[in-house]
Amino acid sequence: MTAKTQPIIVIKRNGGHAGHHGGAWKVAYADFVTAMMSLFIVLWLMGSSDKVKKAVAGYFNDPKGTANLLGTTMSGDGVATIETNGDMRKLKEKIEQGIQAKKDLEKLSKQIEITITAEGLRMELLEDKNGTFYQSGSAKLSSSGQELLALLAAELKTLPNELLIEGYTDATQYSSDASYSNWELSADRANSARRLLQQDGVRADQVTQVRGYADQLLRIKNNPYDPSNRRVSILVKNIDGKAPSPPAARASNASAPAASTASNSATRTQNPPPAPAATSSAQSKSPAAAPANRSGLMDRLKSVMPGKKS
Repeated sequence: MTAKTQPIIVIKRNGGHAGHHGGAWKVAYADFVTAMMSLFIVLWLMGSSDKVKKAVAGYFNDPKGTANLLGTTMSGDGVATIETNGDMRKLKEKIEQGIQAKKDLEKLSKQIEITITAEGLRMELLEDKNGTFYQSGSAKLSSSGQELLALLAAELKTLPNELLIEGYTDATQYSSDASYSNWELSADRANSARRLLQQDGVRADQVTQVRGYADQLLRIKNNPYDPSNRRVSILVKNIDGKAPSPPAARASNASAPAASTASNSATRTQNPPPAPAATSSAQSKSPAAAPANRSGLMDRLKSVMPGKKS
C-alpha cells in the first residue's frame, strides 16, 4: 500500500527593499576627510622650516604673485614691482612730475620723451642744436644731463626691473679719426649715462645691456642731421623674462614707411626665394619614372621563376 502523497505547499512572499538611507552619510564623510586633511597640513607646517612658513604665508597674503620676493607681504621692504601697463603709466607720471618740480629741468621737458612700449617704459633724452645733455662730439654729460639722470636714478633704483641703455648720433661725423667714429661716440654716451646712474644708486646688476647704434636708427629719417637724432634712451624692461628686440627707428615723417618698403624690397631682391617651378617639375617626373623601374623588376623576377624560360 503506497504512502499518501504529501501536498506541496508553496509560500509566496512579496519581496521588498529596506528603506532608502539617503546621502547624508556622504556629506558627513566628506567633512571628516576635509578635517583630517586640514589637520595633517597644520601638523606639516608646524614642523617645517621658517623659509617654508614664510613662503606659504606670502602666497596667502599675495595670491596673485605681485610681491617682489616669495614669502613677502605687500607691505614689505617698500620695493615696488612694475609689471603692467598701469604700473608703467604711474611711473611715467611720477617721473614727469619730478621733472616739472625742478625749474632747471622744466624748461627741458620738450627734450625728454617718455613713452610706454611693448618692451617697457622708454625715456629718451633728445639733444638740440646747442647740445643740452652732451657737449658736441663728446661723451661728457652737461650739468643738466647729470641733474636729470640723478632724478631718474632716484626712481629707477627702487625697481626690480632691468634697464637697457642705448646711444644714438645723427649723420654728422664728429671725428675724422677712423679709430673713433660715431659708433664709439654713441656707445660712450650710453656708457657714461650708465656710470652716472649707478653712482646715484642704480644696482650694478640692474643695467643688463649698453648699446651704441651710431646713425643707423635715425629718429627723423628725412633729415639725418637733425639734432634730435642725437639721443640717449633708457628702457625700463617689463619683467616677463623676454629680451627686447632692437628698437625700430621712430620717424616723425611720412617718408619712413616708404623707406622701410624699399629696404624690404631690396632684401628680397638680394635673397631671392628658390623657384617653385623646378621643384614641381621634378616632382611631376618622379611618378612617371617609378612605373618603369617597377616593370623592369617584374620582368627580371619572371625570368628566374621556375617553369619560366628566360
